[in-house]
Amino acid sequence: MSALDGRSATGTSFEGVPVAIVLEEGACLPSYESSGAAGADVRAHLEKPLCIAPGKTALVPTGLRLAIPEGYEVQVRPRSGLALKKSVSVLNSPGTIDSDYRGQLGVILINHGQEDFVVNDGDRIAQLVLAPVCQAVFKQVGSLDQTERGGGGFGSTGV
Repeated sequence: MSALDGRSATGTSFEGVPVAIVLEEGACLPSYESSGAAGADVRAHLEKPLCIAPGKTALVPTGLRLAIPEGYEVQVRPRSGLALKKSVSVLNSPGTIDSDYRGQLGVILINHGQEDFVVNDGDRIAQLVLAPVCQAVFKQVGSLDQTERGGGGFGSTGV
């Protein structure tokens, strides 16, 4: 099975959406680690290890530049294993890479743990999810229709 071929949850064949990618020397392509994975793991591309102290953030380079098709975005999401085992997450989760961005992908990691976290070259640091985008057409009006919830905010519908 190639990166662009596979099976849906119903077992039918599908083809993935092609995303052009430029790799800096030594960088790794994102990779799906299982046939049902929604996110492709992305790896750090570092000249030397990077230490993130507790409570601190760092922009971790990946060595990747993407050409995301118009009508799509790539979301940068945390890896659950890093979050659970090391208390390290993607700070602006999910981060969004717009279809017209062509710079290097960097991942903003935050260390919520009590110990230094060291990122090494090639470490899996986040996952990328390709998602369709539907842009809103914002239209100013004088009032909004009423709903049962109304203006009830945080926690207004339950715990």
